[in-house]
Amino acid sequence: MERKDFETWLDNISVTFLSLTDLQKNETLDHLISLSGAVQLRHLSNNLETLLKRDFLKLLPLELSFYLLKWLDPQTLLTCCLVSKQWNKVISACTEVWQTACKNLGWQIDDSVQDALHWKKVYLKAILRMKQLEDHEAFETSSLIGHSARVYALYYKDGLLCTGSDDLSAKLWDVSTGQCVYGIQTHTCAAVKFDEQKLVTGSFDNTVACWEWSSKARTQHFRGHTGAVFSVDYNDELDILVSGSADFTVKVWALSAGTCLNTLTGHTEWVTKVGRLRKNLLLIWPIGREINCKCLKTLSVSEDRSICLQPRLHFDGKYIVCSSALGLYQWDFASYDILRVIKTPEIANLALLGFGDIFALLFDNRYLYIMDLRTESLISRWPLPEYRKSKRGSSFLAGEASWLNGLDGHNDTGLVFATSMPDHSIHLVLWKEHG
Repeated sequence: MERKDFETWLDNISVTFLSLTDLQKNETLDHLISLSGAVQLRHLSNNLETLLKRDFLKLLPLELSFYLLKWLDPQTLLTCCLVSKQWNKVISACTEVWQTACKNLGWQIDDSVQDALHWKKVYLKAILRMKQLEDHEAFETSSLIGHSARVYALYYKDGLLCTGSDDLSAKLWDVSTGQCVYGIQTHTCAAVKFDEQKLVTGSFDNTVACWEWSSKARTQHFRGHTGAVFSVDYNDELDILVSGSADFTVKVWALSAGTCLNTLTGHTEWVTKVGRLRKNLLLIWPIGREINCKCLKTLSVSEDRSICLQPRLHFDGKYIVCSSALGLYQWDFASYDILRVIKTPEIANLALLGFGDIFALLFDNRYLYIMDLRTESLISRWPLPEYRKSKRGSSFLAGEASWLNGLDGHNDTGLVFATSMPDHSIHLVLWKEHG
């Protein structure tokens, strides 16, 4: 048939085909298919695939594709990434979707990261870490061995753990390697704190001392307490050192001169943490060089004096948080109002180790716990050994704390928890490396 005649015939057939009902059109097509050979069927198959299987992600503008993808959950998106290379490329580049997914898991978001593919990788790392937490497999343990007598004082900073012992020594440990990197002969240590240049110790001999790492010499001796010194803190810029003692007092000292500037009295129990002042009360004082400064505020959780506060305190300049038999109490430091009470009915008397924007770290005699503060639920736990119990409760401490404000894929490393053991070793709980 000539081309012109074919076109005329095709036009007539098309007009007639369009006038048929859907059933008649289907019967017509079935008849034509039955008359077709391999070449025609292959042609039909190729064209039908193009018409019926249209790739909307490929055809739509990228902004519209991103808008549609925001309605899908992360697990569905990961499945969609397997459809084709093009789908994987588009979905992986949807920054807002993956950032939101990471936030929902309690991860910090750095908006300065410009790499479009970065946040999907972060989400995959986040989902793995959260699965490890849920399965109680996020941590591992280690031990530090080197002291020959009871270890009573612990302080952690920047990957280094300082331990003070009744063997008249303080040791500095690299947590990542488990090696002792420095040792110094001291008095019996009930409290320690250090920086790059010096070590400050509170002792059972009722004194506080300052030691120089480089020379191992004692550079200052603070005398005045009549009981063991269980807590020390200092600020080089203010040239102030604060100590809490079993004599029920807090003393404020001139750090460089060693002279006592102020003695805060009125406590009826050991001062086991500067700021932790009574068995069932928190007393807040101004710290300065005034001789007769007064207590600013007394905080309590109940009129029932049998309700005790746990011997741990979180204070970041904005909030005060303390654990009690009634739960976790959070105060606003500016107004001293109770902002929040978090009940833990399934587990009573949890002690507080760390408190952040997203997570809290708690423990009891058996387990270390992580609480998601957004849901106020315990999401993970880790078994603890029979560590050495102490009335003042400072023979244990939390390690890295930045992850409590949200994980970011880098801050879930290093020390989580440390406690001294009856055999004079130190038991460490560490983040397990990402799989």
